[in-house]
Amino acid sequence: FSREWDQISRPDTNIAHRRKSDKRGRRKRRIEAIYRMTCWRVSLLVVLLSAASLCDGNLAPHSVGGRVFSKVPSSGGVPSSRSISGVTASLQGGGSGGSGQSEVRGGGATAVKKRPTSEPSAFEAKAEEASGDGELKGDHSAKVCKDSSAAVIAKKLKNRNRMNFSRKATHAGFGLGFAVLNQIMPRERFIAGMTILTSSSLLVELLRYRKGFGWMNDALHFFLRGTLRKHEMEGKFTGSSYYFLGVTLSAYLYPKTAATLGICQLALADPSASYFGRQTRHIYWSRIENGLGGFGRNKGMLGFLGGALFCLPFNYRVLSIAALPTTTTRTTIATVSALLGLAGALADLAVPTPALTVPKSIGNMKVPSWVPPFHVDDNLVVPIFSGFACTKIFQAFGFSQELELARCIIF
Repeated sequence: FSREWDQISRPDTNIAHRRKSDKRGRRKRRIEAIYRMTCWRVSLLVVLLSAASLCDGNLAPHSVGGRVFSKVPSSGGVPSSRSISGVTASLQGGGSGGSGQSEVRGGGATAVKKRPTSEPSAFEAKAEEASGDGELKGDHSAKVCKDSSAAVIAKKLKNRNRMNFSRKATHAGFGLGFAVLNQIMPRERFIAGMTILTSSSLLVELLRYRKGFGWMNDALHFFLRGTLRKHEMEGKFTGSSYYFLGVTLSAYLYPKTAATLGICQLALADPSASYFGRQTRHIYWSRIENGLGGFGRNKGMLGFLGGALFCLPFNYRVLSIAALPTTTTRTTIATVSALLGLAGALADLAVPTPALTVPKSIGNMKVPSWVPPFHVDDNLVVPIFSGFACTKIFQAFGFSQELELARCIIF
């Protein structure tokens, strides 16, 4: 009787188990579909908000208060009417139709009164040149009101010519963190998450110089503190948007292993090449100066070699514990590791300093004021070029493009 009862009840149990597992599977697929739909809807919403902010004439980035923040030299440079009593202060480009300045005489002295104008005066150009931020003159950037939160924060920050170890440590930490996430997360989820992060960062960059959004600069300074640079609060974008975009495109364009190694070169080659380049800037024969059509302008070969060598031991460790064929020799692993480091350092070398930005005019055509101040950034170039080089290096040495790395890359 018990055997007969088991035979009768077992099919019902199996059917119930199958129904339960099918229900779990449907629930899991439904959650994944909702996750993907939410990710792309948020990205689309961010893009639409960015487009709306650009098209809104009341929030034009060049009309915040009608004033321009610029660093005025305390001594030397252009003479000021405040320091010279009874003498007319002369500025280059003055007069009608020039820099938009008018002279107001009275009391034995001559004061210079500025009229609102869209073109910077010669005084502002010289003051900007004296600030030492190393930016291209005549580039396209958002204008910042001198009383805004961005202008106040900019006074507390260092320019790009200073050694900033906290910025380099943050750069490397985020890069290695993204590389590990790319390795352990499903590809679709990682790309979706990075797309949202990139879109949100771009929206912040487009809005934070506009009237009513100064709290965004305060929030950035609160979280990032000294990792920010002076020019990133004076009308330029921060490197975070390009950083996130470079990571996103690398994960989308290349296999997981190539994308992970490309992101690792971004994390290590970029800050190390900058460090060695600054340490050897007095060795003049290694400097490229004007570069070859902008290639490597104001960078050095010793910084390039230092960045490549810095990546070598890390790449060797990553590849030595990967699932390589048993016939792979240590010499081959070291060669591949060196080539990957050279690719990352070369991509960093290729981006000139100061970066190429959107010009104020192209020929006789003036660039509209609503165009964002985009520039060529090494945070975007390095991971994409390094990921591409990784695919070609693996192909040349007979490695699989789907080579399995360690779960946490180095252990």
